[in-house]
Amino acid sequence: MKPTAIIYGSSLGNTRYVAEKLHQYIPDANLYPAEEVTPEIINNHTNLILGASTWGVGLLQDEFENFVALLLQCDIKDKTIALFGLGDQHNYPDTFCDGMGKLFKMLENRGVKFVGEWAADEYDFSTSKALQNGKLVGLALDEDNEPDLTDYRLKKWSKQIIPAL
Repeated sequence: MKPTAIIYGSSLGNTRYVAEKLHQYIPDANLYPAEEVTPEIINNHTNLILGASTWGVGLLQDEFENFVALLLQCDIKDKTIALFGLGDQHNYPDTFCDGMGKLFKMLENRGVKFVGEWAADEYDFSTSKALQNGKLVGLALDEDNEPDLTDYRLKKWSKQIIPAL
Protein backbone atom coordinates (compact mmCIF):
# COMPACT_ATOMS: atom_id res chain seq x y z
CA MET A 1 0.00 0.00 0.00
CA LYS A 2 1.31 3.42 -0.96
CA PRO A 3 1.49 6.20 1.67
CA THR A 4 -2.08 6.75 2.86
CA ALA A 5 -3.56 9.42 5.12
CA ILE A 6 -6.93 9.27 6.84
CA ILE A 7 -7.95 12.90 7.37
CA TYR A 8 -11.09 13.84 9.26
CA GLY A 9 -12.93 16.85 10.63
CA SER A 10 -14.90 16.38 13.84
CA SER A 11 -16.69 18.85 16.10
CA LEU A 12 -18.56 16.53 18.47
CA GLY A 13 -16.29 13.48 18.13
CA ASN A 14 -18.37 11.19 15.91
CA THR A 15 -16.20 11.58 12.80
CA ARG A 16 -13.03 11.25 14.90
CA TYR A 17 -14.43 8.05 16.42
CA VAL A 18 -15.25 6.64 12.96
CA ALA A 19 -11.82 7.66 11.58
CA GLU A 20 -10.11 5.92 14.50
CA LYS A 21 -12.20 2.79 13.87
CA LEU A 22 -11.31 2.91 10.17
CA HIS A 23 -7.65 3.24 11.15
CA GLN A 24 -7.97 -0.10 12.96
CA TYR A 25 -8.94 -1.70 9.63
CA ILE A 26 -6.23 0.19 7.70
CA PRO A 27 -3.40 0.33 10.28
CA ASP A 28 -0.71 1.24 7.73
CA ALA A 29 -2.44 4.57 7.09
CA ASN A 30 -1.56 7.72 9.00
CA LEU A 31 -4.40 9.39 10.92
CA TYR A 32 -4.75 13.20 11.04
CA PRO A 33 -7.36 15.63 12.31
CA ALA A 34 -8.04 18.14 9.51
CA GLU A 35 -6.82 21.12 11.53
CA GLU A 36 -3.32 19.58 11.84
CA VAL A 37 -2.83 18.84 8.13
CA THR A 38 -0.12 20.76 6.30
CA PRO A 39 0.73 20.91 2.59
CA GLU A 40 3.67 18.58 3.34
CA ILE A 41 1.34 15.95 4.74
CA ILE A 42 -0.81 16.13 1.62
CA ASN A 43 2.22 16.01 -0.67
CA ASN A 44 3.75 13.05 1.19
CA HIS A 45 0.70 10.81 0.76
CA THR A 46 -0.35 9.18 -2.50
CA ASN A 47 -3.74 8.19 -1.09
CA LEU A 48 -6.15 10.33 0.90
CA ILE A 49 -9.11 8.95 2.81
CA LEU A 50 -11.23 11.97 3.70
CA GLY A 51 -13.93 11.91 6.36
CA ALA A 52 -16.42 14.72 6.66
CA SER A 53 -19.66 15.14 8.52
CA THR A 54 -22.61 17.14 7.27
CA TRP A 55 -23.85 19.98 9.45
CA GLY A 56 -27.28 21.55 9.40
CA VAL A 57 -28.63 21.89 5.90
CA GLY A 58 -25.74 20.32 4.00
CA LEU A 59 -22.67 22.19 5.28
CA LEU A 60 -19.19 20.77 5.82
CA GLN A 61 -17.80 20.70 9.35
CA ASP A 62 -15.80 23.90 10.18
CA GLU A 63 -12.26 22.49 10.38
CA PHE A 64 -12.91 20.47 7.26
CA GLU A 65 -13.92 23.63 5.36
CA ASN A 66 -10.50 25.08 6.24
CA PHE A 67 -8.78 21.83 5.28
CA VAL A 68 -10.51 21.80 1.88
CA ALA A 69 -9.25 25.32 1.19
CA LEU A 70 -5.72 24.07 1.91
CA LEU A 71 -6.24 20.91 -0.15
CA LEU A 72 -7.39 22.90 -3.17
CA GLN A 73 -4.14 24.89 -3.06
CA CYS A 74 -2.08 21.69 -3.32
CA ASP A 75 -1.27 19.65 -6.41
CA ILE A 76 -3.45 16.60 -5.87
CA LYS A 77 -3.40 15.39 -9.47
CA ASP A 78 -2.98 11.59 -9.67
CA LYS A 79 -3.83 11.03 -5.99
CA THR A 80 -6.29 8.29 -5.08
CA ILE A 81 -9.11 9.54 -2.86
CA ALA A 82 -11.71 7.64 -0.86
CA LEU A 83 -14.49 9.52 0.92
CA PHE A 84 -16.56 8.71 3.96
CA GLY A 85 -19.25 10.92 5.35
CA LEU A 86 -21.46 11.11 8.40
CA GLY A 87 -25.03 12.28 8.22
CA ASP A 88 -28.45 11.90 9.80
CA GLN A 89 -30.83 10.25 7.34
CA HIS A 90 -33.90 10.62 9.58
CA ASN A 91 -33.69 14.27 10.72
CA TYR A 92 -32.04 15.53 7.52
CA PRO A 93 -33.28 13.15 4.79
CA ASP A 94 -32.94 15.81 2.08
CA THR A 95 -29.29 16.64 2.85
CA PHE A 96 -27.98 13.22 3.96
CA CYS A 97 -24.18 13.20 3.67
CA ASP A 98 -24.24 16.34 1.50
CA GLY A 99 -20.84 17.27 2.94
CA MET A 100 -19.33 14.21 1.26
CA GLY A 101 -21.10 15.11 -1.98
CA LYS A 102 -19.83 18.70 -1.86
CA LEU A 103 -16.32 17.43 -1.29
CA PHE A 104 -16.62 15.10 -4.28
CA LYS A 105 -17.79 17.99 -6.49
CA MET A 106 -14.88 20.20 -5.37
CA LEU A 107 -12.32 17.51 -6.20
CA GLU A 108 -13.76 15.68 -9.21
CA ASN A 109 -12.07 17.85 -11.86
CA ARG A 110 -8.67 17.94 -10.15
CA GLY A 111 -7.20 14.82 -11.81
CA VAL A 112 -7.79 12.51 -8.85
CA LYS A 113 -8.99 8.92 -8.90
CA PHE A 114 -11.93 8.19 -6.61
CA VAL A 115 -12.40 4.77 -5.03
CA GLY A 116 -14.91 3.43 -2.56
CA GLU A 117 -18.32 4.22 -3.97
CA TRP A 118 -21.08 2.63 -1.92
CA ALA A 119 -24.58 1.28 -2.61
CA ALA A 120 -27.37 3.61 -1.51
CA ASP A 121 -30.13 1.03 -1.21
CA GLU A 122 -29.61 0.24 2.50
CA TYR A 123 -30.34 3.83 3.59
CA ASP A 124 -33.59 5.76 4.00
CA PHE A 125 -33.12 9.33 2.73
CA SER A 126 -34.85 11.41 0.08
CA THR A 127 -31.95 13.26 -1.59
CA SER A 128 -28.21 13.65 -1.20
CA LYS A 129 -25.47 15.48 -3.05
CA ALA A 130 -23.38 12.37 -2.39
CA LEU A 131 -25.61 10.33 -4.69
CA GLN A 132 -24.12 10.12 -8.20
CA ASN A 133 -25.39 7.72 -10.86
CA GLY A 134 -27.38 5.72 -8.32
CA LYS A 135 -24.49 5.17 -5.90
CA LEU A 136 -22.99 7.14 -3.04
CA VAL A 137 -19.58 8.65 -3.84
CA GLY A 138 -18.19 7.12 -0.65
CA LEU A 139 -19.17 5.34 2.52
CA ALA A 140 -22.14 6.95 4.26
CA LEU A 141 -22.48 6.44 8.00
CA ASP A 142 -25.27 7.47 10.33
CA GLU A 143 -24.00 7.48 13.91
CA ASP A 144 -27.26 9.09 15.08
CA ASN A 145 -29.61 6.36 13.87
CA GLU A 146 -27.51 3.34 12.85
CA PRO A 147 -24.37 3.22 15.02
CA ASP A 148 -24.74 -0.57 15.18
CA LEU A 149 -23.97 -0.77 11.45
CA THR A 150 -20.79 1.35 11.52
CA ASP A 151 -18.29 -1.45 12.23
CA TYR A 152 -19.84 -3.74 9.63
CA ARG A 153 -19.79 -0.99 6.99
CA LEU A 154 -16.25 0.16 7.83
CA LYS A 155 -14.91 -3.39 7.67
CA LYS A 156 -16.60 -4.11 4.35
CA TRP A 157 -15.60 -0.73 2.85
CA SER A 158 -11.96 -0.99 3.98
CA LYS A 159 -11.69 -4.41 2.29
CA GLN A 160 -13.11 -2.81 -0.85
CA ILE A 161 -10.71 0.16 -0.97
CA ILE A 162 -7.43 -1.35 0.30
CA PRO A 163 -6.56 -3.02 -3.04
CA ALA A 164 -6.87 0.37 -4.77
CA LEU A 165 -4.59 2.16 -2.31
